[in-house]
Amino acid sequence: MLTTSDYRPPRWLRNAHVQSVLGSSPLRRRHGEKSLAELNAVSTLHTIDAGDGVRLQGVHSVLPERPARGLVLLLHGWEGSVDSSYMRLTAVQLLREGFEVFRLNFRDHGDTHHLNEGLFHSNRIDEVVRAAGAVARLYPDRPMAVAGYSLGGNFALRLALRAPAAGVKLAHVAAVCPVLDPERTMESMEHGLPVYLWYFERKWRGSLARKRELFPNTHAFDDQVLGLRMRPLTQWMVERHTEFGTLERYFDGYSIAGDRLASLQVPASILMAEDDPVIPVDGFLALKLPRDTALEISPWGGHCGFLESARLDGFAERWIAQRVGQALA
Repeated sequence: MLTTSDYRPPRWLRNAHVQSVLGSSPLRRRHGEKSLAELNAVSTLHTIDAGDGVRLQGVHSVLPERPARGLVLLLHGWEGSVDSSYMRLTAVQLLREGFEVFRLNFRDHGDTHHLNEGLFHSNRIDEVVRAAGAVARLYPDRPMAVAGYSLGGNFALRLALRAPAAGVKLAHVAAVCPVLDPERTMESMEHGLPVYLWYFERKWRGSLARKRELFPNTHAFDDQVLGLRMRPLTQWMVERHTEFGTLERYFDGYSIAGDRLASLQVPASILMAEDDPVIPVDGFLALKLPRDTALEISPWGGHCGFLESARLDGFAERWIAQRVGQALA
């Protein structure tokens, strides 16, 4: 059994900021792209009907002439995409272990802003649940698991909470550094190293600018809006583009902190880093979890880093592949 005790990065990689920054660096993106290309997997782009006129896009990958052990749905973090390094490298590990992989883009992530007029926000869980059902119907007669990173880990766990009622059969859910309490995460970024807030603000502003360019009549906001900092920009979005009305109700809508995972019926594995500079680890210590949910906390890893060496391979990818492999054995 691969556990967090097996994750012992070299000393120069035991800094949380080094882990977090290198984990999303261009070097690692190139490593992910090259590793996936070298597998010679067959990848197919799909546009998924997610109900209510919503379209989401994803990529299915499989190694040809090899029977699949099951299908794994992968969900990226906020302002990531199916082409993020951790998505590609996790797909590589899963493909090597004999699984098919479907990497799903959330609304307005990757090159998909044109597919839907409405803006992405973190409470759009219903369309992800419907998309998961559509993916399962595309590839029937095989067990299915879901895994996600950061906000994608949050979505993966909420998908698992809703899956039984939605008729989506999931054998396992694995989440790496999932967002638990959005308010605490926002505060952590506001009071932490400025690079994280700057990174997400820059990415989100670019996404909103792209949306305005594609749908100028619907999204006629000015550059002053795009210049807002994270909290006021989020509040602007919540008040104009959601039904929640207040920032507090919006954050509460996708929180999975406290006892909100206690009713989880799908077996789950959660991997967290004690030194995560974005998501406070104390929220994980206060979780009320069902018996078949395993929480593992590593001393190191940063935010979704878990890098093991100068090659920039990650422990989290291997961990997901093993947890899913055990569940679908």
